Amino acid sequence: MARFDVFANPTVAERKHTPYFVDVQNDYINALATRVVIPLRSESVMTLRARNLNPSVTVGTARVVLDTAALGAVPMSALRKPVANLGTARLEIQEALDTLFGSF
Repeated sequence: MARFDVFANPTVAERKHTPYFVDVQNDYINALATRVVIPLRSESVMTLRARNLNPSVTVGTARVVLDTAALGAVPMSALRKPVANLGTARLEIQEALDTLFGSF
C-alpha cells in the first residue's frame, strides 16, 4: 500500500455518495493493521465546501471531493486493490490536512 493510493469504498451501500477513500498515512508506518484515509465524496453531496479543506480531484472520470474533516482509520484488510493514485494532487491533499490540523 502506498500513500495517496485510492481504494473503492468497501461498503457497497455507501459508494453512491462516497465512492472512494484516499490513503494519507505515511508509508513509514506500514506495520499497523489500519490505514488513515480521507473519504472521497461525490460532488453532488459536498455542496458546502471549505476553502483548502475540501479540494476536488479526479479519479478515473469521476470528480470527487476530499471530506478531510471526516478522515479516519480503516482496517488494511478492507482496502483491496488500489484503483488510482493521487500523488499528483499531493500538494492539495497536504494543504487540506494542514488546514484541518492547523499546520499552515
